[in-house]
Amino acid sequence: MEDRPHETSDSGKLDKLRRHIRILVDIGRLSVEDVDLDRFLDRAVIQIARAVEIHHVKVLRYRPEASDLLLVAGVGWKEGVAHTATFSVDLRSPPGRAFQTGEPVSIKDFSEQEEYIRSDFLNQHGIVSLSNVPVLIGGAAWGVLEVDSTTPRDFTEDTTDFLTATAALLGTVLHHKARPDEQARLMAAVAESQKREILLREMQHRVKNNFQLVLSSISIQKHRYGGAEVHRALNHVASRINAISLAHDQLAPRPEGQIVRLSHYVRALCSAIRQQVEQVEFDVECDELELNIDRALPVGLILNETAMNSIKHAFGTEGGRIKVSLVGGIGYGEARLTMSDNGRGMHSPNKSGSGLKLIVSLARQIGGTVNHESNHGGTTTTLTFPLIS
Repeated sequence: MEDRPHETSDSGKLDKLRRHIRILVDIGRLSVEDVDLDRFLDRAVIQIARAVEIHHVKVLRYRPEASDLLLVAGVGWKEGVAHTATFSVDLRSPPGRAFQTGEPVSIKDFSEQEEYIRSDFLNQHGIVSLSNVPVLIGGAAWGVLEVDSTTPRDFTEDTTDFLTATAALLGTVLHHKARPDEQARLMAAVAESQKREILLREMQHRVKNNFQLVLSSISIQKHRYGGAEVHRALNHVASRINAISLAHDQLAPRPEGQIVRLSHYVRALCSAIRQQVEQVEFDVECDELELNIDRALPVGLILNETAMNSIKHAFGTEGGRIKVSLVGGIGYGEARLTMSDNGRGMHSPNKSGSGLKLIVSLARQIGGTVNHESNHGGTTTTLTFPLIS
């Protein structure tokens, strides 16, 4: 049975509005029942499918440690996809765009557009049309609610409004159910460490919201200005902003300040970059290290810049592989980040190029040094820097 098209008559629109309101009430009732979060989401997606008259619905949760969106609840999909299927947070991924910008994304027919990439998961299920909205908690995106159709479908403003309202309801429930001991913890938060953690989480929400606004502005500019060069430049800027955003995701409260789990940050950043391009794989090995965020950000930006240079210049259509290694205990309290590709090499690198200049400048900010080696077997960039907070 195909997904039903929208009614166009006034009576049909009124019936749809009534159905949406009735099902929102039903989901609200589910939220106050004494069930765990997974059970609530499993029941909620069924109600959403009824409301939109569609067979495929999913809820995706952002995982900062992997920089992806994990399917945590769904209906209409093949067995076994829950808590295993993942989706990119790249701006060319529809749920990734909704998550990054905090704005709804709808696609009437994948075959009639070139802005978004249809994932293998959607291909396997025959999905050709979709609509999704971000699920927000405290103004920052927690994940994405998405409905998918196997036939072309022009999702109306009413449907988007319903999904937005439902996502807001899900966000409220998630805020209370995801951490059932949160209220008790807050009431008992008299120790200084607990206070720092609460303040840090609030700051992360606000910072994430600001990044979403910036990425949304970049997305708008891409629509306003055509041309491959302009789009490439805007995509590069977006990748740098995403690298900064990922660092804030890895913040951990410490008495000495805002500390980033550098090993987690490197892994998440490599995962995010890999999702943006095809035919490029990453091998990542990291010692468990930590840095103050002011020092971790330049490390992440250098990794991002070096990887994007390899993707742009080192590989052909056949793709390639980038090996990333983070090692502590080098020399006198130093760490070393090594990035090697198996591309064609840079025989005459442009030392005056903005990318290499940025890498050198960022290294200087943290008292580090950068070394480049390149031959026909690939290019290796090594960043050595003091491992101090």
